[in-house]
Amino acid sequence: MTKNRLLVQKAFEEYWETGGFPEVAGLGRNLRIRTHQEYFHTILFRDLVERHDVSHPKAVTDLAHWLADNTASLYSVNNLTGYLQSLGHKAPKSAVSDYLEWFEDAYFLFTVRIFDPSLARCNTNPKKVYCIDNALVTSVSSGILVNSGHLLENLVFTALRRLHPEICYYKTKTGREVDFIVPMRGRPQMLVQACESLAAPQTRKRETAALSEAMAELGLKSGTIVTRIEDERIEADGGTIEVVPAWRFLLELPESSE
Repeated sequence: MTKNRLLVQKAFEEYWETGGFPEVAGLGRNLRIRTHQEYFHTILFRDLVERHDVSHPKAVTDLAHWLADNTASLYSVNNLTGYLQSLGHKAPKSAVSDYLEWFEDAYFLFTVRIFDPSLARCNTNPKKVYCIDNALVTSVSSGILVNSGHLLENLVFTALRRLHPEICYYKTKTGREVDFIVPMRGRPQMLVQACESLAAPQTRKRETAALSEAMAELGLKSGTIVTRIEDERIEADGGTIEVVPAWRFLLELPESSE
């Protein structure tokens, strides 16, 4: 292993741990967590509560905490509304939809819809939520639901979003899920699966089957699985699946989708 590669991997591990906000680089863990929590509250109160004159600030905070705890998970406006009402908030569905839109405007939490030509189906299917910064999630979440697999998926999302704002998730005809489908101008779409490790045969089978199926349905010759450290090439029916470690995936992404 070359010295350069070791340096890159070390830098990636630091990025994984501390995230992308320049102010927290080099801070000790406790101070980093405190700084992230201050960011979180500043975003909520300055960019949402004050800016939109929200009459139920606690509902916004509780919703943001739930979404951070459920990073890279599916949600629907109905289940979020039900959750807030279970906490005693009088937040109608329309308010929850507004909050979600404002989170996105504040460049804080993002919604990913299912890939479907039908707008109606896009809107009725559950959506997935991601956060602008991995380490921010770790600092503000309760730590119960967020796992490193979800954080890896979130990291891949933020990298892909720099390429294209319109990222979707894909469901095959048999109901298998691929984490990301990215439209690329003048090129075939990118299909990307995030999976911490393919070491377990069951996981390997599940992840490669979903990608192979999606590739066949979309007429694509390649797909990518981003892992923490694994690196290999798998021949799938009619195409190739590249398994790449996250540090390399981030380095090799094009500058833009053109």
